[in-house]
Amino acid sequence: MTDFRLTAQHTDGDLALAYITGELDLATAPRLRTQALALIEQGHRHLILDLAAVTFCDSSGFNALVGIFRCAKAADGTLVLAALPDRLERLLDLTGLSALLPAYPTAAHALVAHTCSPDTATA
Repeated sequence: MTDFRLTAQHTDGDLALAYITGELDLATAPRLRTQALALIEQGHRHLILDLAAVTFCDSSGFNALVGIFRCAKAADGTLVLAALPDRLERLLDLTGLSALLPAYPTAAHALVAHTCSPDTATA
């Protein structure tokens, strides 16, 4: 079995920060998608995924991120990525998805941006 773990830290009512560890591939992408969508269904429509500990990401993992983005958007939420591995950052740039999926150097930067954004401010 491929190493993978999603650890969620809820930092606000509608915000969840999740740390992804391991490989995002054909074997783990469905778990990533299921666990991230469960966070959205629990009311955490704004997701920050910290990918600093991702060691590999193939097209299945990439597609899971796109699917999570679509579900967050359908829930009137957002998906933000943090600490992208270089290869995944290049893939987002090449596909044009970097315009839809904001990325920050660290989860702390993403949290500050979320807090300061009028679109995601909570009452």
